[in-house]
Amino acid sequence: MRLNTSRISPEKIESKEYAYPSFNDGKPFSEKKTGRLPAMGWNSWNAFGSGNTEALTKAMADKILELGLDKLGYEYLVLDDGCYKQERVDGKLSNEEVKFPSGFKALADYIHGKGLKFGMYNDIGTNLCAGAQVGTCGHEETDAKSYVEWGIDFLKVDNCYYLWDNATFSNGENARFSFAPDIASIKVKGDDFEIVKEAASGKITGQGPWFDGKYVTNIGTFDGTNTGTTPVGERSGELELDIKIPKAGEYSLFVEYRSGKRNGCGEWLQIALGDKEHENRIYDELVTSSTDDKDSILEVKCFLKEGNNIIRLMNHRRQENTLNAYATMFYALQNAAPRNDIQLSICEWGKTQPQNWGYKIGNSWRILNDITFCVGSDRDFGRGEWDNPGTQSIVSQYNKAVIMDRFAGLEKGWNDPDMMVIGMNDVDETMCRTHMSMWCMMNSPLMLGLDLRRVKKDDWIYNIIANENLISLNQDALGVQSRRIYSSILENEAPDLTYITNNDRVDILAKPLSNGDIALAFYNLSREDKPESYQISIEEIVKMIGEEMVNKVDWLRTEKFVAMDLFNDEKTIIDEKIVRVDGIKGCDNVTLRLCIA
Repeated sequence: MRLNTSRISPEKIESKEYAYPSFNDGKPFSEKKTGRLPAMGWNSWNAFGSGNTEALTKAMADKILELGLDKLGYEYLVLDDGCYKQERVDGKLSNEEVKFPSGFKALADYIHGKGLKFGMYNDIGTNLCAGAQVGTCGHEETDAKSYVEWGIDFLKVDNCYYLWDNATFSNGENARFSFAPDIASIKVKGDDFEIVKEAASGKITGQGPWFDGKYVTNIGTFDGTNTGTTPVGERSGELELDIKIPKAGEYSLFVEYRSGKRNGCGEWLQIALGDKEHENRIYDELVTSSTDDKDSILEVKCFLKEGNNIIRLMNHRRQENTLNAYATMFYALQNAAPRNDIQLSICEWGKTQPQNWGYKIGNSWRILNDITFCVGSDRDFGRGEWDNPGTQSIVSQYNKAVIMDRFAGLEKGWNDPDMMVIGMNDVDETMCRTHMSMWCMMNSPLMLGLDLRRVKKDDWIYNIIANENLISLNQDALGVQSRRIYSSILENEAPDLTYITNNDRVDILAKPLSNGDIALAFYNLSREDKPESYQISIEEIVKMIGEEMVNKVDWLRTEKFVAMDLFNDEKTIIDEKIVRVDGIKGCDNVTLRLCIA
């Protein structure tokens, strides 16, 4: 593995481990440590934005101990954007001297001295999101050595200013690298054979591409940064054509195309022979730019077998390039300290569908853009939202993460719907209780995002973030994300796979636990009270999560069980095989732990 990425051109994909067909093999890179439960801790961004300081970070560390949150599992303190100098010093990262006068090693020592762990932030691009020109791109080896010298335990890596995709703050024309040209036709020509196939005669696979009357366009990977598109299913699209060849031999493949530098039409083309599992890539680079009024022709030599040949035209570089960039940092950390235990938090906001590939090197991967754009400061607590239709709300993040359970697990990593907004302004106690339950049921990283100086022992904020019953679900040794098994506005659609943005509903989630118990949560996503009764049978629960349970048969046989409310510890003995909740207030939840009596 190379130690640094290039700022000149996208890396050549030299290993099949980095190529799109490998994403479904379920195999993390051999050096990755698996078996980790979701990280718990505090991140500076929601509380202070890029205005965080050494003094504030120390105050948060002190507050974690004062509140006893460390004993509940909150162990990482993570510096987000705004902590470095604006430019490198002698090629290295350096602390911003006004805000972090003692340097990062001294701060790490302070945090470690409290029995906590220290995390930092960077970016796979040229700059950080707040603008500092110190992104890791091209500097991974040097930066990894610095991080190891400083003693970090956690690294969050963002995706701004990335050169090989039109990521946030990057040149929009970088879409040229992440989309194929529009394809009009192909021609295969041999010594005594020639066949032309229009793009319209091919098969479009995956989601994204379409035929516009002459061209198949939008060949690439669906951008998952925002709300409105499902994470489930084939998120990368291709054009596939079948060619019948009279005899095996070398042929010329001519591709007629129209290129561009915009979303949907780019200049990077991949051509492969054979199906995804057995492909032979024969082309993987930029094509010559075409003009608006004239198509271009690409000629590629290839060996074709007698009979049917599958020719696939595609661009999976949005995912492959991004995996390569994060993997370079991952391996740089491995090389700097081969036995290190640094957690890698992938923060590319779901843009490249990281649920497909993040498990290979990451411990978690962000699924959407930020949960709040109204961050706090030393004098302001910032703002969270319940149901903004953009990404900046609790429910928007939940709506996507709730159907992503099959992408997560102990041998993979965790879907990350961002740092929590519990304790920030504009989200009340009821919303925050539900927020905490959601993140715990979904095995999301529990990264607090509030100014902890706002919290007092046994106030309502403390009672939510310190709820041991809920935390035990998130940190359960079985490591299974809950599955949505019912939604009140779905009829024939599968509740565990259907992406829903209409929040006028009640969802039911079930989560198997390591001791054989079942966690069950009822969520009212609406701001309006729902007075109706909602119920689910044990048989339905087992049907939906049985393959993940340790004692499926016992639950099918039981006639009596106990339901404990995880907010008030009240226990109810149920002697029918149905769990029923009579009415749920707006934005509220009922979260239970079921055990066989």
